[in-house]
Amino acid sequence: MAPPAQSQRSSSPSQPSGKGEVSDLKSQLRQLAGSRAPGVDDSKRELFKKVISYMTIGIDVSALFGEMVMCSATSDIVLKKMCYLYVGNYAKVNPDLSLLTINFLQRDCKDQDPMIRGLALRSLCLLKVANLVEYLVGPLGLGLKDSNNYVRMVAVNGVLKLYHISASTCIDADFPATLKHLMFNDPDTQVVANCLSALQEIWTLEASTSEEAARERENLLSKSIVYYFLNRIKEFNEWAQCLLLELVAKYVPSDSNEIFDIMNVLEDRLQHANGAVVLATIKVFLQLTLSMTDVHQQVYERIKAPLLTLVSSGSPEQSYAVLSHLHLLVMRAPYIFSSDYKHFYCQYNEPSYVKKLKLEMLTAVANESNTYEIVTELCEYAANVDIPIARESIRAVGKIALQQYDVNAIVDRLLQFLEMEKDFVTAEALVLVKNLLRKYPQWSQDCIAVVGNISSKNVQEPKAKAALLWMLGEYAQDMHDAPYVLESLIENWDEEHSAEVRLHLLTAVMKCFFKRAPETQKALGAALAAGLADFHQDVHDRALLYYRLLQYNVSMAERVVNPPKQAVSVFADTQSSEIKDRIFDEFNSLSVVYQKPSYMFTDKEHRGPFEFSDELGNLSISAEAADTVVPAQRVEENDKDLLLSVSEKEDGRDASGNGSAYSAPSYNSSTPAATSQTNSSPASSFAIDDLLGLGFPSETAAMPSPPPLKLKQKAVLDPGTFQQKWRQLPVSLSQEYSLSPQGVASLTAPHVLLQHMQGHSIHCIASGGQPPNFKFFFFGQEAEEESTFLVECIINTSSAKSQIKIRADDQSSSQAFLTLFQSALSKFGLP
Repeated sequence: MAPPAQSQRSSSPSQPSGKGEVSDLKSQLRQLAGSRAPGVDDSKRELFKKVISYMTIGIDVSALFGEMVMCSATSDIVLKKMCYLYVGNYAKVNPDLSLLTINFLQRDCKDQDPMIRGLALRSLCLLKVANLVEYLVGPLGLGLKDSNNYVRMVAVNGVLKLYHISASTCIDADFPATLKHLMFNDPDTQVVANCLSALQEIWTLEASTSEEAARERENLLSKSIVYYFLNRIKEFNEWAQCLLLELVAKYVPSDSNEIFDIMNVLEDRLQHANGAVVLATIKVFLQLTLSMTDVHQQVYERIKAPLLTLVSSGSPEQSYAVLSHLHLLVMRAPYIFSSDYKHFYCQYNEPSYVKKLKLEMLTAVANESNTYEIVTELCEYAANVDIPIARESIRAVGKIALQQYDVNAIVDRLLQFLEMEKDFVTAEALVLVKNLLRKYPQWSQDCIAVVGNISSKNVQEPKAKAALLWMLGEYAQDMHDAPYVLESLIENWDEEHSAEVRLHLLTAVMKCFFKRAPETQKALGAALAAGLADFHQDVHDRALLYYRLLQYNVSMAERVVNPPKQAVSVFADTQSSEIKDRIFDEFNSLSVVYQKPSYMFTDKEHRGPFEFSDELGNLSISAEAADTVVPAQRVEENDKDLLLSVSEKEDGRDASGNGSAYSAPSYNSSTPAATSQTNSSPASSFAIDDLLGLGFPSETAAMPSPPPLKLKQKAVLDPGTFQQKWRQLPVSLSQEYSLSPQGVASLTAPHVLLQHMQGHSIHCIASGGQPPNFKFFFFGQEAEEESTFLVECIINTSSAKSQIKIRADDQSSSQAFLTLFQSALSKFGLP
């Protein structure tokens, strides 16, 4: 019987032409199911491809299940693979088809072809149907005893999958003991490696509940087992060698002779062509010699050549992974690599991420003997068409200068950067000149002479403008135009969107006032008035502080704002030594590539103060809020919307300062005094006007104490409204609060605190985390005024501290709500 003609309804297998397409496929598969005509397998392949393509793009083809199984009665491996893919996809989501799939795959597990046996066993274990695990035990037991190594290898992996589906079934079938026997007796090294990998995972997970599993896990690190694997390591493939070397890195030798024996056995692994094997071997060498200082340094010398060879070979991605590990070693022992600095020169065709890493390494290895050559090379990169790399090269020059190597020549180079007509070069150079002047004040005359020629209009980047303002304030006596430059910037206060620049502008004009008072008095008054009316909390508070200092005592204000400076000897490192040591302990892992410990990018609940929760949407909506909110209405924005950065907050700042929690008078340029323009209540207006010395009485009538705050017991607020209010309202209060020991002990999961706070009419909209870090978003509503209070509460149980931020519709009630919130928090955990 000849195979039927293919349907011509669809010109593309991924574009069905109508509803009858699946029905056509079903009839064609049924016709081919029992056919043995020549070429029937080719026809089946075309139909199977079409079915798989439909399934891939989301079309439901589960109706073809019976026909697909019938057509798979063939010895064609390709057809088998496509059929296993199909049945595996639908059996996991359709319980009615699971049993049919089990029978079909169990039959193939006994096929004569070992490839089909292995594929069937693999597909059977991938189903992950919990209520059908008993059907896996038999095929897995036969697979572990199969004569073909491929089937045994698949069976070993299947045991691990079975453990994750049902740990008790796996243990009761005594599969770990079988794997242990295979690990020491199987002739195939891949089977041995798979057994080791599976047993490590099973015994690690079982160790917390089983003493026997804990002993078995410890026995894996015994001398006999480690030496058994070391003696056979050359027989294994690259992946298996890396697995064995990871095991050896955890082994603790009994004496130095044993350490040298292990390193001698693994010496030739440093010459391996595979970079992963080399890095795994290096980790073994480094871990074994940590307690032997002299030998550890010799290890650095020994591994230097293999690493430099790997960096120069392979793809850029491979080079970057190796270079990241080399970067870690360079940062720990830069003197060892100082003579090899030319290996870290950037090539024109290298990706920017590789260049950036090399620039950091060049900075680290710089010393008295090679500084001139390195700085000369870095200055060439400053003209690079890749602007980020040009910026990094300029920063690298500055970092080398701060290390006290050849400062004279480097300062000359930086001053040449200031004279270049590239905005980004000038910006980076200004920041570096500021840092240099903080460490080397003796260079102020040379630097200020060049900086004085730079127009503030040509400096647009906030950090660069802040550096220029620092120099204008610090060296106002040496810069003739300093008061006038500051005055022009103050006139454009509302056009400056960066809070950092406005803060530096306030400080600079204060310093200039103490050095050149007659020329700066007018500008100072305007700056303080503008600062008091500023939307940003920090800018407002600094202006208020300066005004009160000046009102109290001018000489005292000068001692506070412009005290005698001492040269900075050491600039703070951006990464603590503890984190660096943790990264080193995780050598040969993604921690080295990311340059952060694994807990900072794997488990959110373990990120602690470094980075807590990327997305509010990932935090769980409390049961109380879920009763009133449709699940689809969960907050979709992330914490970066709720925890706005300075620049993001300033994007929404009104140019006139409206909406600020404070009101302040604006400065009239025609008089040195300020006049009041306020939208606040009369009482607050009088207080600020009196502060500005406008002649109002210093004492006002005592206001009656506000009534105690009462909250609604059944307040309702959907996440979308919470998100919108959080973005719009300013932070009215921010405070750190200590938890009681009973409260810390009780906080084992977020829902425990939610139930407690609900009893105090404070409700949770979102929560997340596990010990020691928890994060909550609460809200409360005033019973009478319909005012809403929003709270962000971050709790660290290890330090027993909580960070509380409150935003409110009614700012005047924030303190009362904070008192109520802290009172409720203080009672948490108490009987």
